[in-house]
Order: sequence, then structure tokens, then C-alpha cells
Amino acid sequence: MYGARSPLARLVMSIVLIWLVIGVIAGWQRHYYDSAPTNCASTGTIAVTIIAGPLNYLGVNPKIADCHVDVPQPSQ
Repeated sequence: MYGARSPLARLVMSIVLIWLVIGVIAGWQRHYYDSAPTNCASTGTIAVTIIAGPLNYLGVNPKIADCHVDVPQPSQ
């Protein structure tokens, strides 16, 4: 039977979905979605806020202060 999931798998999937929705709500309450991210630090902050989920309401305030992305230089 394809597509049949065990009750445990459905429970875990539901918990993960609820966890991420709570993280999205926390980002919305912090006004992270008001404007498009301008750099990788703001994108990272949004991502870790969503991943932290309910931990945001227990005092966790994840932020990415600085990030460096190596951009390859064109050959000459």
C-alpha cells in the first residue's frame, strides 16, 4: 500500500508542521516579513526564527549577525 502512513508518522509530521507554523508566526510578530531580506544575515535570521519555532516564546531570540558568502571571481 503506497501512501499509507502509520499513526506515529502522522503524529510526527503534524508536530513538525505545527512547530514551523509557530516559527512563521514568531517571525511575523517581529516584523521580519515587512520588507524583502537585503542580505544573507537577514535571510538567516528569518530562517532560524522559523526553525526555532516555539522556542521563540521561551526567550530564544535567534539572530544571524554576519555571514560571508564566497563568490567565485570570473576568470580572466
